[in-house]
Amino acid sequence: MAEILAALRSLMSSHDPPLHALVVPSEDYHQSEYVSARDKRREFVSGFTGSAGLALITMNEALLWTDGRYFLQATQELTGEWKLMRMLEDPAVDVWMANNLPNDAAIGVDPWCVSIDTAQRWERAFAKKQQKLVQTSTNLVDKVWKNRPPVETYPVTVQQIEFAGSSVVEKLKELREKLTNEKARGIIITTLDEVAWLYNIRGTDVPYCPVVHAFAIVTTNAAFLYVDKRKVSSEVISFLKESGVEVRDYDAVSSDVVLLQSNQLNPPADVQGSDLIWADPNSCSYALYSKLNSDKVLLQQSPLALAKAIKNPVELDGLKKAHIRDGAAIVQYIIWLDKQMQEIYGASGYFLEGEATKEKKHSGTVKLTEVTVSDKLESFRASKEVMLTSIFPKYIICCQ
Repeated sequence: MAEILAALRSLMSSHDPPLHALVVPSEDYHQSEYVSARDKRREFVSGFTGSAGLALITMNEALLWTDGRYFLQATQELTGEWKLMRMLEDPAVDVWMANNLPNDAAIGVDPWCVSIDTAQRWERAFAKKQQKLVQTSTNLVDKVWKNRPPVETYPVTVQQIEFAGSSVVEKLKELREKLTNEKARGIIITTLDEVAWLYNIRGTDVPYCPVVHAFAIVTTNAAFLYVDKRKVSSEVISFLKESGVEVRDYDAVSSDVVLLQSNQLNPPADVQGSDLIWADPNSCSYALYSKLNSDKVLLQQSPLALAKAIKNPVELDGLKKAHIRDGAAIVQYIIWLDKQMQEIYGASGYFLEGEATKEKKHSGTVKLTEVTVSDKLESFRASKEVMLTSIFPKYIICCQ
């Protein structure tokens, strides 16, 4: 960790302007809490593997903020160069920077990894000390990260209508009605689950999350998906085209946001009397926001957040069936575990009361562990139809 911090401080010193501090958030370009291996920048610089947290590096200190879920884990994983800052107990990161960094300090951050709301909140705190939030043109962590994992190229798949319950065309129609009501020309969608839901696509770019790294822009008469085209088969492209969605390169979202602002994105939007661009301040990156005229941006929660939460009849039926299948798997697991506890340890059964006094059959060399029983539960779940993956890795509790 010492070498990584030294390399980052060297880049901070040579930056224009020189940086007094560098913020390394946990989030990726889509403000995701759970990120792919190549986006675990905060983990790389600090060694802390929890899903939530923020690292701050100054010329002589390294601090990590995280919440109560991870206090113990952080104390175990952080090396001597790092100081743990406990959220809701210690000063918030913007308060700490405002109070501990010099006046006129330049504080760097990759604007793609911070939301509009967070960046603006920091700027308000810094303004009191004439400090400045500096958007770095490249991510400094990426410059020092040797052997960084490659870009994921896992294939994009279509969420069939039998599971989605609503077509892309229907979802776009409802979204455009909301744009018209708000007199907005278009909307920038950056949250991975919202992009996947809107376009009925799924992916495996992030472990345990059925999403693909992609952006979306929707106007009153056009829709675009920004994604690494290596992930998209001709069949998926045809599906999206038939739904009125054009597939473009992932990096093209930056230039297209500028075109959207000037209504030069082809085809141009047809809303009369408005040039507002809708962006969710909690999920849209500060990098994309900075390409827009701030007085022409509608900073409001994405309408897809609520639309996605209101389940249609097919989705409700799917939820019920999923719980029935999962419940059956859990019952299988409990009965299996009960038998194992009796046969291996001679323990009293809970479900098999008639066999509660059965004598031990096996020696104490055979053991059940948190890992082995967790694997067994997962195997019961995997035996049911249409299971794709687990939604979390194993969390093992160790007591001393």
